Amino acid sequence: MTVSMHKTLAALRLPTQVPALLSVAEAIVEAMSISPSFPAPTPPLPVVRSAIDDLHDAQVATLARTRGTVAVRDRKLAVLLGLLVRLKGYVQGVAEDAPEHAAAIIESAGMHVKRSAPGAKPAFDVKPGRVSGSVRLVVRSAGDRAAYLWEWSADGGTVWRRAPQTLQARTTISGLPSASTCWFRYRAVTKTGETDWSDPRSFVVR
Repeated sequence: MTVSMHKTLAALRLPTQVPALLSVAEAIVEAMSISPSFPAPTPPLPVVRSAIDDLHDAQVATLARTRGTVAVRDRKLAVLLGLLVRLKGYVQGVAEDAPEHAAAIIESAGMHVKRSAPGAKPAFDVKPGRVSGSVRLVVRSAGDRAAYLWEWSADGGTVWRRAPQTLQARTTISGLPSASTCWFRYRAVTKTGETDWSDPRSFVVR
């Protein structure tokens, strides 16, 4: 499936301070647990809740200023942030399946709505390929002499599979499971090094 350029996008708007971040994460899990729009979140909500508890305990431990507790807290923070990004991707996929209710779906997950500007070129677009089981990925150019790394996942981002690297800001991935939701991400390689992986994008493969 595909959607119009006037896509309704999910946004997390996460605080930088850990206590505030924990409150937002808890609100998201609570909202999604009671919303009928999310029967099987990926990642599962108990996994996210466990990561919240782990970060809370690690944050409390830092108050004792014991050596090494900050490093542990930062690792727990990275885990939770990664889970929340994946959860946002899942919510985005649900919203794209029902574009007429997309804003309400996103807000029911405790997340924020961000609309793409009319006529603006998406930074990362996923389109159906020419044959069954294929998709076309198009991203914003990272400049001259850039290369692009591509990955896809069939299980919501638990396992990522590498696709061939390209020198162009687009590629086609074939051999995907038809009639299933897959996830895609990319990173650019420039003369200054590799960028972070993009937020995953979900797409129902034909």
